[in-house]
Amino acid sequence: MLVKKTFLLWPALAVLALDQATKVLIATRFPLHETKPLISGFFNLVHVRNRGMAFGIMNRPGADWGFVLLLGATFGAVALLLFWFYRLKSEERGISFPLSLILGGATGNLIDRVRLGEVIDFLDFYIGPYHWPAFNVADSAITVGTLWLAATLLFHPALKEKKG
Repeated sequence: MLVKKTFLLWPALAVLALDQATKVLIATRFPLHETKPLISGFFNLVHVRNRGMAFGIMNRPGADWGFVLLLGATFGAVALLLFWFYRLKSEERGISFPLSLILGGATGNLIDRVRLGEVIDFLDFYIGPYHWPAFNVADSAITVGTLWLAATLLFHPALKEKKG
């Protein structure tokens, strides 16, 4: 049963490979805190590090308890996602792709946290003085996967019938 489901993890591996490759490129070609404008007034490549989570939450010196908590939560999330994949039934295959995006992204950021003690972020979108916090491929995959999963669980006919 598990062997038949391993193909469902290919998108996670693709996200993980792209995430880690782009982070290596940024880390080796951009000094920390460097900014390179790509689309003036809208998009930069940057090299920043984040010990915390989305939007810089818990990203401050001395927040070691938060880092340990975040590391444990990420390990738990990856384990839960793998368990969910293992338990997927054929009628639930519609959620395998968004789950795989989330798994690939979570694993990419987990690798950074274990290896570096922080996550490399490099995509910087802004309009005038308003900046969205810098993020990376893993963050994008987690966000897209989560939104896709929520929409699928809410609107997929076979999954809705199963709930009701």
